[in-house]
Amino acid sequence: MMFRIERDVLAEAVAWTARSLPARPSVPVLAGMRLEVTDEQRLKLSGFDYEVSAEVTLELHTGEPGVVLVSGKLLAEITRALPAQPVDFVVDGAKAVVTCGSARFTLLTMPVEDYPSLPAMPPAAGRVGSDVFASAVGQVAVAAGRDDTLPMLTGVRMEIEADTVTLAATDRYRLAVRELKWQPGQPDFAAIAMIPGKTLADTAKALGTTGAEVEIALSSAGGTGEGMIGFSSAGRRTTTRLLDPEFPKYRSLLPTEFSARADLSTGPFVEAVKRVALVAERNTPVRLAFKSGEVVLEAGSGDEAQAVEALPVDYEGEDMNIAFNHQFLLEGLGAIDSDVARLQMTTSTKPAILTGGKPVDDGVVTDYRYLIMPIRLSG
Repeated sequence: MMFRIERDVLAEAVAWTARSLPARPSVPVLAGMRLEVTDEQRLKLSGFDYEVSAEVTLELHTGEPGVVLVSGKLLAEITRALPAQPVDFVVDGAKAVVTCGSARFTLLTMPVEDYPSLPAMPPAAGRVGSDVFASAVGQVAVAAGRDDTLPMLTGVRMEIEADTVTLAATDRYRLAVRELKWQPGQPDFAAIAMIPGKTLADTAKALGTTGAEVEIALSSAGGTGEGMIGFSSAGRRTTTRLLDPEFPKYRSLLPTEFSARADLSTGPFVEAVKRVALVAERNTPVRLAFKSGEVVLEAGSGDEAQAVEALPVDYEGEDMNIAFNHQFLLEGLGAIDSDVARLQMTTSTKPAILTGGKPVDDGVVTDYRYLIMPIRLSG
């Protein structure tokens, strides 16, 4: 087996495939990346850890068919460091030789017969623009839990109903919900899937750079937790097993009536929260005191370091003091994708909703909502 390819093309494909490789593989062979040159002069790079699979297909001008398995992490580091010249990859017995300009690397091969077969792609369900998909997943995944002892909170729930996809994630302290339009393969298509949050976020971010549409493929094992979802775009495909579909009834958590509304310029608000939070310990909140025309941000108290900053605000409602985990607040502000941040509140102890934009009609429901639980103020 051998092939020649441009360095940048190979490095990008290897890096994308290496994302799916486990940091601590249960068996050594799972740390490998499979490279195959087909009779049709295509190079396929693939990785699989029994949970997530990734595969890239590239067109070749020069290649001899064959299959080899090498360390995926090492190959990624090597290809990233190579000079900007064509790369020759040749398998010689139990070794693979990578040559680029005057640089030459020799890698040991792994037993390709011990490597698991990649799962087949589930049936195609529909398509969505890669940029829209990446943006939507990024907005929601920030609220997914990171505690593996509560697996149902580490996922992103995807609900598909005809041409509408709703994504939702929560870690019990905040909830993010985003609705988007897509092109279903069948007009009455409906499905629910619980996708591992980190895997979905990484996949959407990587596919968001392709500039093409993302095809979503979904197995029909709904309700069992044994289903699979696949995403493909521009010669790249990835699959992941689904989590158990159990998820909180989140729609009932979203308040629909509010007693106060604050509109702030997002950039200055983010910078002010960051500055004030410099004196906040990890679990101490940033306090916000709203009144007509102004919000005062505070952190720290008593014998600790303290910070205070005031910002102009377009505010409607009674004066209100409310406090939030500053990291959760910043992640929500980073996700709204708008020059104006709108914070809607009921009381200082009930959930607040953060959205983007400043709708002309206050009755408009935005496509993205970030619910954040306040921290109860002592006294």
